Amino acid sequence: MRHGKKINHLGRTTAHRHAMLSNMATSLILHKRVTTTVAKAKALRQYVEPLLTKAKDDTTHSRRTVFATLQNKESMKELFGVVAEKIGQRPGGYTRILKLSATRAGDNADMCIIELVDFNETMMESKNAAEAKTTTTRRSRRRGGKAEPAAASTNESAPADTPTETLVNGETREEAEKRHEAEDAE
Repeated sequence: MRHGKKINHLGRTTAHRHAMLSNMATSLILHKRVTTTVAKAKALRQYVEPLLTKAKDDTTHSRRTVFATLQNKESMKELFGVVAEKIGQRPGGYTRILKLSATRAGDNADMCIIELVDFNETMMESKNAAEAKTTTTRRSRRRGGKAEPAAASTNESAPADTPTETLVNGETREEAEKRHEAEDAE
């Protein structure tokens, strides 16, 4: 049984696992997204999110603790510079795992992309466009809700009536359409 065993060992020794996760965290920080297996991405998320939280306060102690884990000067510079600036207001959840439909050719492992949330430009653009777009409020069907302004209801017009087809004796909609077309042709 594996009660309470939270760490996925990924079939590796402790030293190998830490080295692999450190390298993957460095790649994630430098490139902002990494394609890997789902199991490794979930392990990497647990590994890198505390480092990102420590990078939000730029002190000597936090730099030393993060460097002890990453051991890469370029990723440290990127993490405490560009990345920390973008994630400064986010309370957590710095990474996103997007599962891919394709599996790996060799062993059929489920593949995914793990990325830093604030650096996906296409999703950020769509989010900003959705916020900028004005939406109309829907009226509630129940009584006692928010009262609609009277001016708004007088300016709106009802949609035009459209003819509906009546179904006779359990016929399908297609059969009713054919029947109506035949009646119109006559």
